[in-house]
Amino acid sequence: MRLTGITVIGMIAAVVDAFIVPGIWGVVGLVLVYLAGGVPAAWRALSALRRERVLDIDLLMVIAAIAAAAVGAALEGAVLLTLFSLSTTLEHRAMGKARRAVEALMTLRPDTALRREPDGAVTEVPVEVLAPQDIVVLRPGARVPVDGVIIEGTGALDEATITGESEPVLKGTGDQVFEATVNLDAVLAFRVTRGVADSTVARMITLVTEAQAARAPSERFSEWFGQRYTIAVLVGATLAFGVLLAVGRPTGEALYRAATLLVAASPCAIVISVPAAILSALAAAARSGVLFKGGIALETLAQVKTFAFDKTGTLTTGRAEVTDIVPLIPEEEFLSLIAGVEAQSEHHVAAAIRRLATARGIVNAPVRDARAIPSEGIVGTTDQGELWAGNPRMASRMGANIDLPEFAALADGAQTIVWLGRGPVVLGALCAADRPRESSAAGLAALRAEGAQAIVMMTGDRRPVGLRIGRELGLAPEDIHTDLLAEDKVRLVGELTEKGKVAFIGDGVNDAAALARADVGIAMGAAGSEVALQAADVALLSEDMRQLAVAHRLACRTQSIIRQNLTFAIGAMITLVLSSLFLELPLPLAVVGHEGGTVLVVLNGLRLLGSPSTPPASQGAGPTKRKTNALVGAS
Repeated sequence: MRLTGITVIGMIAAVVDAFIVPGIWGVVGLVLVYLAGGVPAAWRALSALRRERVLDIDLLMVIAAIAAAAVGAALEGAVLLTLFSLSTTLEHRAMGKARRAVEALMTLRPDTALRREPDGAVTEVPVEVLAPQDIVVLRPGARVPVDGVIIEGTGALDEATITGESEPVLKGTGDQVFEATVNLDAVLAFRVTRGVADSTVARMITLVTEAQAARAPSERFSEWFGQRYTIAVLVGATLAFGVLLAVGRPTGEALYRAATLLVAASPCAIVISVPAAILSALAAAARSGVLFKGGIALETLAQVKTFAFDKTGTLTTGRAEVTDIVPLIPEEEFLSLIAGVEAQSEHHVAAAIRRLATARGIVNAPVRDARAIPSEGIVGTTDQGELWAGNPRMASRMGANIDLPEFAALADGAQTIVWLGRGPVVLGALCAADRPRESSAAGLAALRAEGAQAIVMMTGDRRPVGLRIGRELGLAPEDIHTDLLAEDKVRLVGELTEKGKVAFIGDGVNDAAALARADVGIAMGAAGSEVALQAADVALLSEDMRQLAVAHRLACRTQSIIRQNLTFAIGAMITLVLSSLFLELPLPLAVVGHEGGTVLVVLNGLRLLGSPSTPPASQGAGPTKRKTNALVGAS
């Protein structure tokens, strides 16, 4: 920055000497320009040539400036070096702005936190000393210092900085809180789950930094093109110099024309076109709670026309609720027994059963030696003997008859049914149903509006259950695939990829194989989930399905701006080259055209920083309740 300032001062002195008041300051100004503007560029070019064996574009500018000075056009060479120095500084500041848009999140972390000591006293401590299992008290209006789980209190939090959620989120005991979010209206206490170094924001910074380092195909092409084209420009300028000499032009004029061609044909704008857009898009996406693992994922998402969704925990809340109970023994005893055996299960229906029993104040029956039977249910032992709970396959294994008149009302099959029994004797059954997320229908509609040609749902649930959810989301029966195992999802994703680019959206835990098989794997509701962040190419930190449409729109807009940049850069370069060859374009105009075009494509790329960072606000007022826990269940 200082060297650029010195270069500009020197240029002003040279212009004053040339056009206003002649004097010694003209020579001094030119010397300053060539030293402050030329020596650093020459040093960078020679260092790149020595270390990486590449010809830097800086070398073209230095050679052109020296050539201009050699033929008595030192002022034109100074103009070149000044504008080149200015444009380089502007590019660095602009690209730094894209990075700072993400890194600014780090400044949102408070310096201190209120830690509750074992004796109940609350002390103010530096955030850096907080460790997992510490208890932190959060006052209204305070920022969350580290990731944790609420253990006391209920209140609304503003999570826009992390998930991009536009509405406050109502959270209570058991819900996750994320660093840098804001507690709006309640006194909360939470248990620390991650220290500062492993927090959500720290991982966001790491992932975005890695993403910016992972070049997209178009970035790699522009760099490959730039290296080879730079050599071609040097060779072409040399040939032009030789041809001009051969046709009888004076040496000075030939050298001046060659220097002008060197500047006009320089590919700076072409090389910077892609990274300017990619880095800006990555920063804008991260700010809205969408993490791309690199430019490759960003570019590929723009080409996706088929979106395949896991059902449970992705399109639905993953939080089942008990909807009907048909006991063949006293209902309280039935609930005690089924809650006792399901206490050993992590299935989302088991969680619904336990919640119902707790809400009714029913104590779980003691069950020991519980063991899960995959895809069937769970078996345990009580003082009265073996107890089982599960689906029809489990009932068949136990020799139990579930085709009883009492269960006829459950026969529509649109909900998940769990039977309870001892050996061949059935004790009753209950139904549980998951429900679509409030944002799912709007999110799918937004994807269709963005040009999605196919949207399919994949689930391990039975056909009637899948059809019920699909109907609520506006999916056609042929686009609903049910009764799937993990390998079936991988196979289906592979079949879809034969027709074009496919994105698979899952929870990042149960669907790792399908996420990996798709052209773009997208983890839904990944804030706080290490598995989800690592498994997918794209992580949506929010559970708002509309964020997927925001991410897709950003990817498409990025691709459009890259095309605009490349079209403009190539067009401007061709115009300048033809003008220098056939219209005797003056060197200063070539310089202005070259440097101006470079700055314009950078600024065009920076427009992506202003992309909408949140989906349209949900209808209605007040906080919305969202569960952010990564649920593991049969999907």
